[in-house]
Amino acid sequence: MFRGFGTVVNVAAVLAGSGIGVLLGHRLPQRTRDTVTDGLGLVTLLIAFLAAVTVTDATFTDAVGPNAPVLIVLGAVLLGGIVGSLLRIEDRLEGVGGWLRERLSRGPVTDDGSRHRFIEGFVTASLVFCVGPLTVLGSLSDGLGEGAQQLLLKSALDGFASIAFAASLGLGVMASAASVLVVQGSLTLLAAGLGSFVPEPHLLAVTATGGLLLAGVGLRLLQVKQVPVGDLLPALLVAPALTAAVIAVGS
Repeated sequence: MFRGFGTVVNVAAVLAGSGIGVLLGHRLPQRTRDTVTDGLGLVTLLIAFLAAVTVTDATFTDAVGPNAPVLIVLGAVLLGGIVGSLLRIEDRLEGVGGWLRERLSRGPVTDDGSRHRFIEGFVTASLVFCVGPLTVLGSLSDGLGEGAQQLLLKSALDGFASIAFAASLGLGVMASAASVLVVQGSLTLLAAGLGSFVPEPHLLAVTATGGLLLAGVGLRLLQVKQVPVGDLLPALLVAPALTAAVIAVGS
């Protein structure tokens, strides 16, 4: 297998799954689609919890101290949120979704409800498929030549999730395959070019922070609160930087 194989399979899985979901979606009553979305929200919260508990991982706590991991994640979310809100990342993601909707429709979209549904599907699916720990760890592993097993597992999960998402949210989920290609492809190329450049404690910080962001996605799916997860994405870059700073100060 070549480097990047996992991302290629992942993109294909999202396209295939969302295609099936779109075909099934209009045949399902609204109540069923809402129930499926709620179920995905609950599963997303479960995955978020499993990722976030890495904040207690022994490798992480040994590197930065027993009390620092939670503070690192807190600092990453706060600083990342400030940067993301100033850059208006959430609005830009929605803008990309709207642009894709118009391109795929081959003309201006006049149905505001359809446009909103497309954007919501694109943004939500992009965040779910690109924020999780398997995205970062799997892409880095693939790029380092250590195999694509993690991304193949993620592909299976994303394929089934995209069926449910697309049945509820429509074609916007299929467009999220572009986000998967850009994000995972970039991480894979970065790892291939720089080698083993991120120590394990730094990756654990990214995983724990990503878990919190996924919890925000789960709350959105459950319609509890429209957490601007897009604005929080810079936290994934701030977390390893803060980890490195804490290790440097303590050494």
